[in-house]
Amino acid sequence: MKLKIINPNTTASMTAKIGECARAAAGPGVTVDATSPRQGPPAIESHADAALAVPGVLEEIAAGEAEGYDGYVIACFGDPGLKAARELARGPVVGIAEAAMRTAAYLGRGFSVVTTLSRTVGQAQDLVDEYGVSRSCLGIHACEIPVLALETDPQARAIIQQACKDALASDGSDAIVLGCAGMADLCHDLSADLGVSVVDGVAAATVAVEGLVRMRLSTGKLREFALPRSGR
Repeated sequence: MKLKIINPNTTASMTAKIGECARAAAGPGVTVDATSPRQGPPAIESHADAALAVPGVLEEIAAGEAEGYDGYVIACFGDPGLKAARELARGPVVGIAEAAMRTAAYLGRGFSVVTTLSRTVGQAQDLVDEYGVSRSCLGIHACEIPVLALETDPQARAIIQQACKDALASDGSDAIVLGCAGMADLCHDLSADLGVSVVDGVAAATVAVEGLVRMRLSTGKLREFALPRSGR
């Protein structure tokens, strides 16, 4: 099985970290390749960033189809281009926000999301509503760390940990969802420190798409998600 993990931003160091986290979650016999578009924003922190990232995501999907990948992960918490990617791909495509939220909903009465900047909270809430997990999501909290600073700010881990503690206390939640692919490498340490399950969407999406491929399941192509006429 070959899975392609697409980081929609162009920051190579983040793509490498995402790939490591995805490979750690994948099962035996699964090849995981992490890529990012040739052009696009270095970080995705706004609606404009997300829009600019979508063409690169779709280009990576098209390349993956030509290279024979079995499934795909879109590794940005906004799930940019997810529906369009599902139209283009033969195999399943899973976004990390949807996978993380659905996974966290299995783990208790409710979960809290801890994300990067407050300007993204509304976007995360839109996804909560779209994915039908409003009853499970008890709060969305920003730690005010820009995406690229997750790799450079020596205080980032401590700030995220405190934001998670505050979220658990204020929301009464049973699990934490990390609201950025750039936080993927923190989940196990945070889970041990906080005493609750901390869900990284990269791992959750990798496991989800692998399971769909193993069950020989994919996006329905009879109606909305049929290959676009321009692609026939």
